Amino acid sequence: MLTSLRPTRADLTAPPVVAGLLSLLALMAVDVAAFRFAGAFGAAALVTSVLGRARQTVVTVAATEAALIASGAWHGFLDSPEMLLRGGTATAMCVMAVVSAYVRDERESHLARMTVIADTAQRALLRAAPEAIGSVGLATRYVSATEGAAVGGDLYEVAATPYGVRVIVGDVCGKGLDAVQTAAAVLGAFRQAAFTESDLAALARSIDQMVAREPADELFVTAIVGEFHDGSVHLVNCGHPSPVLVDPDPRALEGDDVTLPLGLGADPVVTEHPWHRGARLLLFTDGLIEQRDRTGAFFPLTEHAAGLASGTLDQALDTLVGALRRHGGRRITDDLALLLAENRA
Repeated sequence: MLTSLRPTRADLTAPPVVAGLLSLLALMAVDVAAFRFAGAFGAAALVTSVLGRARQTVVTVAATEAALIASGAWHGFLDSPEMLLRGGTATAMCVMAVVSAYVRDERESHLARMTVIADTAQRALLRAAPEAIGSVGLATRYVSATEGAAVGGDLYEVAATPYGVRVIVGDVCGKGLDAVQTAAAVLGAFRQAAFTESDLAALARSIDQMVAREPADELFVTAIVGEFHDGSVHLVNCGHPSPVLVDPDPRALEGDDVTLPLGLGADPVVTEHPWHRGARLLLFTDGLIEQRDRTGAFFPLTEHAAGLASGTLDQALDTLVGALRRHGGRRITDDLALLLAENRA
């Protein structure tokens, strides 16, 4: 603790310290010009504690104690009971300031450590996709709605299998650790079954059976499972928002083939769609289309989908996420996962 309270040279001129010292000078001016005001000198340390760290508060505390002695000498009550009362009041305020700043520092330090753990867990859960697998270019994004946190129930994965490049983008209906655990289980099931199940519908059914065995009640996963070939893309939609194909004009790949979400007895049907050279396919979770602006209007994906054809895949996703942030007033209200694929055959 003593080490964390030791000021550095940089702390002497830090803005919180400057604010505290200016407050102290103002209090001293009142003390000298009008009446004995030394008991309020501790307010300067409180100012620094609100704005800065505990060790910066110590700098203001030291200046405050020196000001107390100066005030006592100026008014001639340095060795009087009045000095004990006023000095004790100011010193008590200084102690409160240091303690409150120290407690906040410890909490922020703990939060920073937990954020690092969360980021590490997220990287282990959602591995970075390669820039390309064969003729399929790839880019992914995960955006958390929680500031400083990066773990949620949205998921994506890519696998180069003997049956083609396979992908999954999904959203666990749930929050907290149950959602994270289910997302991890879905990804594990996909990574295993993607290499053993030749049929895409069978692959989805195997994940459905795994989710149904999860101990959490009323937990299910909406998902899109895809398989890319040179001239076509095969899709299975388990209760998930329809992907958008840009070829070159954007259109949603909607149909009557949507089945129940994974975990609720999904009975998927595989659909086949043209996949021309240069075409791009966006798979996403509902955090993208359910983002509202201040008027309550949803994010107009159809207006921004054409932009997915411009620039690299990473640039296209950055542009899309930027537009989403502007629509929501710089605030993301729901986690989202994005996967953009391109046919480079």
